[in-house]
This record gives sequence, structure tokens and C-alpha cells, in this order.
Amino acid sequence: MKADEIARYLQDNPKFFEEYGDLLAQLYIPHPHGGRAISITERQILTLREKARQLEGKLGELIRYGEENDAIGEKVHRMALALAGARDLDAVLHALYSHLGEDLAVPHVALRLWNVPAQPERPEFAEVGEQTRIFAAGLPHPFCGANAGFEAVSWFGEGGAHVRSVALIALRREAETVGLLALGSEDVQRFYPEMGTLYLAHIGEMASAALLRALE
Repeated sequence: MKADEIARYLQDNPKFFEEYGDLLAQLYIPHPHGGRAISITERQILTLREKARQLEGKLGELIRYGEENDAIGEKVHRMALALAGARDLDAVLHALYSHLGEDLAVPHVALRLWNVPAQPERPEFAEVGEQTRIFAAGLPHPFCGANAGFEAVSWFGEGGAHVRSVALIALRREAETVGLLALGSEDVQRFYPEMGTLYLAHIGEMASAALLRALE
């Protein structure tokens, strides 16, 4: 019999060792970390210990992620309070830029608005290319990934030349896209395609509501 046939047989016949209980005491297998032979029972104990160590590591990782999410959630909450209390456009922009730049430590933040009452003297109302508008309108959720020559990176000014990863968040009035919030970092792993975007989506919703309230 081949090894896999024996393994299947033992799996399909769990009562085998009930009938041949003495066999367990006579079987010895190599120690996983040494050359000596050990009993099956000892090998099972070692396997369980290894699984316990792996579970402890995963639990520690989950706890660390939970703590990080709690910290981010608290920062987003502070931003929400600041945006809710902002009475005009200056206050809204100050709250948005300061909380993203300082509290959430995003190195580069910029936004553009269109299809809203404009204030031409502000950079937030500068002309935006048609391709960028189409891109923003087609975002079902925030985009995160490497800088692929996006127009939005030019909004960061001279610092944009060093940006390697971006998060692009559509700003909307109900179903209509009215702007784009751009976040940038020199760290290629700061915004990556597989990262969660729940908090970024919430930030986009809060920013949209606060900006539209101040403008309209």
C-alpha cells in the first residue's frame, strides 16, 4: 500500500486503533526537531503546542490590528466633530487639511471641486481635466495604489514629484460626483490596493457634506 492509501484508510476507519490499541504503544516516529524517535502521543503533544503558538501569534496580530483601528477611528471621529462645527468654507478646509495632515499624518493633501458654486481665487476650484472627472465619477470606492501619473498628484505642488502612493476619494452630492480628494505619500506602502477603504470612504462622505453645506 502507498502512504496516501494508508492515510485514507486510517481516516475512513477511526475505530482501527480501538481494535489495535496496543499498537499505539509500539509505534515511534522521528522527533520534528531532532533525530531521536518519540511516541505518537508525544508527537501529538508537540503538534498541539506548535498550533497553540501559532494561534497565540495570530491572536496577538488581531489585537494589534484592533488597537490600530481603534486609534484611527478616534482620529476620524475628531475630524467629524471639527467638520460638523465648521461654519464656513475656510473653517471646513482648515479642519480637513489639519486633521488629515497632522492627526492622521498624511504628508500631502489636496482637493478639487466642480459643479458647485465656485470661488475662482481658491486652488480647490481650479480647472480639472475631463479624464480626471470621468475617473472620479467611476470610483465605486476610494482608490488606493501606486502613483501612475495621476493629474491629482500635480495638485500637491513641488512635493508631488516624490509621491509614490496615493488615495483618491470621490466627493459626491447624492449620486453626482462634485470633486476629488487626493492623499499622497512618499511611502509606496502607505496606500496599497489591498488595504481597507472603510475609513477613507467615511472621510469622503464627511468632507462632501461639510464642503457642500459651506458652499450651498
